[in-house]
Amino acid sequence: MSTLSREEIQRLAEHLENAELQVHDVTKITDDYPDMDFEDAYDIQWEIRRRKEARGTRIVGMKMGLTSWAKMAQMGVEQPCYGFLADYFSVADGSAIDTSKLIHPKVEAEIAFVTNKSLKGPGVHVADVLAATDFILPAVEVIDSRYRDFKFDLKSVVADNSSSSRFVTGGVSSSVSGLDLRTLGVVMEKNGEIVEMATGAAVLGNPAESVAMLANMLGTRGEELPAGTFVMTGGVTAAVAVTAGDQILVRYHGLGTLSMRFV
Repeated sequence: MSTLSREEIQRLAEHLENAELQVHDVTKITDDYPDMDFEDAYDIQWEIRRRKEARGTRIVGMKMGLTSWAKMAQMGVEQPCYGFLADYFSVADGSAIDTSKLIHPKVEAEIAFVTNKSLKGPGVHVADVLAATDFILPAVEVIDSRYRDFKFDLKSVVADNSSSSRFVTGGVSSSVSGLDLRTLGVVMEKNGEIVEMATGAAVLGNPAESVAMLANMLGTRGEELPAGTFVMTGGVTAAVAVTAGDQILVRYHGLGTLSMRFV
């Protein structure tokens, strides 16, 4: 049940989107609206999406966040959260990312899926996802919460489009047939030093589970994942803070490398 009025949802969407576009932090919105629920939070996120589309921004994919069991336990939540990816979030492999347009960026290595069949919940499971996967590819998400000092609760972060800000894709795409996503290894280097190592199993035991969960969560709103959707499945590694001058290189077992620098 929604607790916020349509006007409050529109006002909070504008407030959070302005924080993103004008690069300034804000306090978490549940401080002012302690009774808001998850439906409200997603209503705000979808209103931000509507505002962007109304200005001609294209939505180019979806992302999942908080997809490790450890992270969910830490946040006291039972399921991950999702967000949308706008066209201007996309950054080419090997290029520079301007930190003046971000508040306090962090990077996490992810495995992304591109679908070739639509997936509509409820009841979507891993086998459905694998059957609907065109290919997977390496991705790095640059998350940037608009909340001061990265302090938030889950409802606030959902409303803030799940901290989405930039993403990098590249490397080598691969079919999922014959590939064990759970054991796919990922190594992240920051300025030449290894800072994170993980395997695909860090994401809900299997990154395909993340896509299934996304389809099922969207299904509760009557939405689906259309064929041809690009989905980032959540951090395989922990999020690593970056500042101007940092270089990030991520190696994916059998899927090449991704790199970016922050300026």
